[in-house]
Amino acid sequence: MAGERDHDCDPGPGPSVLFLHPDLGVGGAERLVLDAALALRARGCDVQIWTAHYDPGHCFAESRELPVHCAGDWLPRSLGWGGRGAALCAYVRMIYLALYVMLCSGVEFDVVVCDQVSACIPVLRLARRRKKILFYCHFPDLLLTNRDSFLKRLYRAPIDWVEEYTTGMADCIVVNSQFTANVFKDTFKTLSHIDPDVLYPSVNVTSFDSAIPEKLDDLVPKGKQFLFLSINRYERKKNVTLALEALVELRGRLTSQDWDRVHLIVAGGYDERVLENVEHYQELKNMVQQSDLGQHVTFLRSFSDKQKISLLHSCTCVLYTPSNEHFGIVPLEAMYMQCPVIAVNSGGPLESILHNVTGFLCEPDPVHFSEAMEKFIHKPSLKATMGLAGRARVKEKFSSEAFAEQLYQYVTRLPE
Repeated sequence: MAGERDHDCDPGPGPSVLFLHPDLGVGGAERLVLDAALALRARGCDVQIWTAHYDPGHCFAESRELPVHCAGDWLPRSLGWGGRGAALCAYVRMIYLALYVMLCSGVEFDVVVCDQVSACIPVLRLARRRKKILFYCHFPDLLLTNRDSFLKRLYRAPIDWVEEYTTGMADCIVVNSQFTANVFKDTFKTLSHIDPDVLYPSVNVTSFDSAIPEKLDDLVPKGKQFLFLSINRYERKKNVTLALEALVELRGRLTSQDWDRVHLIVAGGYDERVLENVEHYQELKNMVQQSDLGQHVTFLRSFSDKQKISLLHSCTCVLYTPSNEHFGIVPLEAMYMQCPVIAVNSGGPLESILHNVTGFLCEPDPVHFSEAMEKFIHKPSLKATMGLAGRARVKEKFSSEAFAEQLYQYVTRLPE
């Protein structure tokens, strides 16, 4: 669908675009939504974001540059202790949000860009003046949960059907990687006639280039030369335990002198409203204590953009531990900051990281991760070599200009 456009011509004012997003927090999906909104606004589009939850203090700074509206936050996020019924509640919240926009907001718009939850699409179809709808599929939601009981399978069956059926109602479907495109085809059998296009996320290089890195004296003990960094939300599926286990394995491979110079920072999005965040943070802290890693690990929760840039600027290497990650924006941010990445050899990192060039792709076990970590200690020049290659790769394949152009083409050429 994306095509060439004459850059010598003034494209004129673009369409008005409304983004619908469930919860504007600090994850990769939220990063993409903000980058997409900013890219379209730069192209002359009138842009606004509607969400069921927005806390300016717990969101990327760029959100404050855009008109963000919130409706439906009074609705529950789950049906009880342990986060049960979260999927159903997310569907209800997004349907309510879409109804509010259509019936109560008085907002006029031409195009809707929604992601994560497709259940709102039928509501948007009820508009008197037809809205063109683009759905960005980060990953099929039905694959993000276990069905370990009959009741869970019974509960999920209608939700899974709604997801597949309503996803197919979008005018255009794009995904974040070729990996997700293949999963989409394998998962949504009734949508086999649809070939979703790949729109790779990009890095918001403006904020990276303009930021002045801060010193990390308050986060890293003195004398630490080899600083490893994990950036992920405090969720079990992100497998941050792998980073800690690899650190234990690394300890056994190094001399005491080298080990004293090693430190790991575990930084991640943290929301006290999310029970798993609270529980998993405590689990990781307990693991550090039991493994006697207290002097070699620092935990950082809900860090600022400036802190993240400072961490990437100063660290030796990023440890990216999720398996089958849909895409993963952290490796791109790290490579742009000339920081190599050690990642699991599955999912999106297979498309972003070049093995032995911009980092290492490893089996998801502590031995392989620790072997890759050890290489940076015995050959410190590896960081500079791989760092330069990583930045060049991001500029070549994942530039914000390419992202903005491709997205603009999708939005302006959606079928009537």
